Amino acid sequence: MTKKVFIITGEYSGDIHASKVVHELKCLCPEIIIEGVGESNLENEGVKLFLNHEKMGKVGLTIKSIIDHFLLGYKIVEYLKNDFKPDLVLLVDYGAFNLQISKALKKAGFRIFYFIPPQIWASRKYRLKTIKKNIDKVLTIFPFEKKFYDNENIDVEFVGHPIVSEIPICNKKVEFFKRHNLDLNKKLISIFPGSRVFEIKYMLKIFVKAAKLIEKTRNDIQIVFSKAKSLKDDAFNVEYKTIKNENYELLAYSDVLLLTSGTVALEAAMYEKPMLIAYKGPLLFYLVYLIVRNIKNACLVNIITGEQYVDEFLMYDATANKISNCALEILDNDSKREKIISGCKKTKQLLTSDNCAKNVAKIIYKELSEG
Repeated sequence: MTKKVFIITGEYSGDIHASKVVHELKCLCPEIIIEGVGESNLENEGVKLFLNHEKMGKVGLTIKSIIDHFLLGYKIVEYLKNDFKPDLVLLVDYGAFNLQISKALKKAGFRIFYFIPPQIWASRKYRLKTIKKNIDKVLTIFPFEKKFYDNENIDVEFVGHPIVSEIPICNKKVEFFKRHNLDLNKKLISIFPGSRVFEIKYMLKIFVKAAKLIEKTRNDIQIVFSKAKSLKDDAFNVEYKTIKNENYELLAYSDVLLLTSGTVALEAAMYEKPMLIAYKGPLLFYLVYLIVRNIKNACLVNIITGEQYVDEFLMYDATANKISNCALEILDNDSKREKIISGCKKTKQLLTSDNCAKNVAKIIYKELSEG
């Protein structure tokens, strides 16, 4: 009997991670039928898309978006109940949506696995109740996550982090610099202002001011802004060179990285690059975060290692002066630079070198074979 799997992703990164799992799963079980919510990466692996991320991306905190959120969930669940009838539903990241839909999916009797679950170790630990009630197996990507679920007697497996096998090798610096008219004799500072519109709104001006302050003190540097693939071409315009959809190259070839907090810090760690992180958002969101957070750090390098390797400038500390001063210190202070690099190396060591997607596929295949 042919088995069916439905995958729900909500963002570009989740689409990539899920597509890797699909590829491995089809190697184990070529006849498997997979449909889902995603984008081109899943589609390229032969997944029939029920919805794409254009509609998922409209989910937010307005009344209209909350209603859209509910209607999307209802539409998916009804399709699964009445038409597709999968043997297993795989939720991938996108906690705000996936945790809510898991309630209806479980009520409908579906078997549910969650790959890259919400970061309950960072904040909103109460979400464990929803996970325990509705998720049959949690597939975690950080080694320290497992204890949170074990303590609640939730079925959990650490599968490794997808970034370990997905991060590309970048060894064409000269070609990259030539293509973008960059000077090989100058230090490269790359600025990543965020991958979401609201992050750009709060962080872009701060980073631009920091860039100008850095330029005033040095004539041996060049500054580039990275524009995430998920952003529209006109998402922001600055007076500096902007490069879109070449994040990995910029991370690999830069001398210093100024990052908006997020997964990009972990990507930078894979290339063992000196960095700092900054983050600013709405005051109300920050106050709520202070109430629900479980940890004090925001940078994944610091969280994974349990030590303070990377400087963090959050909310009112995220000023152009502090960011620029730190960037210059990283450039000029060998011991500070080496300390950050050592933190990156330790982070890499703590993440398993196993192929994450292959591990997830094996677990799903075993479940389908035994079910």
